[in-house]
Amino acid sequence: MIKSTLVRKKIGDKTYNIKQHKEIEYFEKLIPLVPEFLKKVVTESSYKTNGEDLILIKNAEHCNLVLDNSKSDHLIIKVLTNVTITPSIGKIDEYYDELNISKGACVEMVLIENNWYIISSDGIKLD
Repeated sequence: MIKSTLVRKKIGDKTYNIKQHKEIEYFEKLIPLVPEFLKKVVTESSYKTNGEDLILIKNAEHCNLVLDNSKSDHLIIKVLTNVTITPSIGKIDEYYDELNISKGACVEMVLIENNWYIISSDGIKLD
């Protein structure tokens, strides 16, 4: 059960009542500051995701990106080269084994029930 207390706070000439949750304050002090998302710049011709939230792929002629379902469940991928995206298991949008995107494209993907779904893109063309 979360215990709450009512605190009066005077701001200027007004008094506000503010509820404070002691347990929430306690956990906020214990949780270390973690970046909102991890960023990775990939310049290799092959890369397997490792828990990043944002991946920028550049400076390679072509890159094969493998989506590791065990370490990643949400990704934003921006490419400045040609990239083939392949899930380690499952499919993309329940249909595709891989996704080829061209230089300049950006795609946001989420993992649901061992399939990756494109939830946002800047106009990828699927052949």
